[in-house]
Amino acid sequence: MEQIIHNIGTLVTMDDSHRELSATDIRVLDGVIAEIGTRLQDNTGQATFFDAHGAVVTPGLVNTHHHLYQTMTRAVPGGQDALLFGWLQQLYPIWARMGAEEMRVSAEVGLAELVLSGCTLSSDHLYLFPKDARLEDTIEAAQNIGVRLHATRGAMSIGESAGGLPPDSLVENEADILEDCIRVIDAYHDPNAGAMIRIGVAPCSPFSVSRELMRDAAVLARDKGVMLHTHLAENAEDVAYSLEKFGCRPGQYAEELGWTGDDVWHAHCVQLNTEEIRLFARTQTGIAHCPCSNCRLGSGIAPIRQMRDAGVPIGLGVDGSASNDSSNLIAEARQAMLLQRVQNGADAMAAREALEIATRGGAEVLGRDDLGQIAVGKRADLVFWNTNTIADAGSWDAVAGLVLCGPRRARDVMIEGRWIVRDGELTRRNLNALIANQNRLALALMEI
Repeated sequence: MEQIIHNIGTLVTMDDSHRELSATDIRVLDGVIAEIGTRLQDNTGQATFFDAHGAVVTPGLVNTHHHLYQTMTRAVPGGQDALLFGWLQQLYPIWARMGAEEMRVSAEVGLAELVLSGCTLSSDHLYLFPKDARLEDTIEAAQNIGVRLHATRGAMSIGESAGGLPPDSLVENEADILEDCIRVIDAYHDPNAGAMIRIGVAPCSPFSVSRELMRDAAVLARDKGVMLHTHLAENAEDVAYSLEKFGCRPGQYAEELGWTGDDVWHAHCVQLNTEEIRLFARTQTGIAHCPCSNCRLGSGIAPIRQMRDAGVPIGLGVDGSASNDSSNLIAEARQAMLLQRVQNGADAMAAREALEIATRGGAEVLGRDDLGQIAVGKRADLVFWNTNTIADAGSWDAVAGLVLCGPRRARDVMIEGRWIVRDGELTRRNLNALIANQNRLALALMEI
């Protein structure tokens, strides 16, 4: 299938030269960018034309950390003002009452919210499986919405009775965890360019699984050729726990267990010190930066400026919608920029750098060299932004304005050459029906 997109106002390529092109067209052939130029013609007589009518076009945004099921539990009383550990203890009993339907519907809502904010690829960290829930619930949701998904099979194995945080009802046997990781990798992981579904191995955190599971998970993932993901150094409590239980800082713990390398990315890393930053730069270990969640839980400001300067791969994550409580990735880019300015000065991060982290940066963290750029040979994941809005009225720089003048919603979104959002509306799902279904299930959880 051939499509020609013409009349693009500004094309933000995020290519190696960081070109921004005006009055540009794109030829898309079978989901791949085949040509970029001006006044492109239909040479076959079978192309479909799309008028971008002056939009700013960027690569699809990439979300490197989320817990999609948490969209079912936003703004829960008792957890609204808690730090990380207290927040988890408040919400674990509620999550334990969820099942397959709640997992699928909450994932559809979260992914719909993401794609409407310009996200074309999202990771998801699902680390609890109450009742009949399985990783397939989230995969089905992504297929229903039409977005790319890097689904990670998470796990918790140390419950309250063994000194862990989660209730015993939410933990699993470690042998069963590894067996199910193998099952879902064999069934769903696609290592090829253009993959819509990839699988990762993702024990929840160093304080909810054993040292042995962390090590075994790393061995398994490398045997299967998939990536590794977990939470690390999220706040001061996290670091204190590591020092007390393991006798070392989180970065050292990760290194000892095989959790560094370009096939690993860690969520948060708010409290990494200089030595740990150097370690992650040297090993090209990725980080999912979640600024809104870090603010919401009072975890602190991650040293992203220092990490970027050192060469650490950085992407953005919205984190769970019970700790954000939103899944708007372009708003996350704005928050990332603002926090670095608060910490390091007004020149610490430009709007374009924040946009690069949200696109190319996230793709690199997730090992997707086929995404994150608008260049010939890359996949056609494109976001069309309408800059003729009240928020942009008077803006002198349409590209910087995407971050400076936000938050906003995408006008159109193409993924693998397929239209997933047109004129601000989902093409594959009725948004009002999704919202109604989510609210019905959330109300039932409240009444238990």
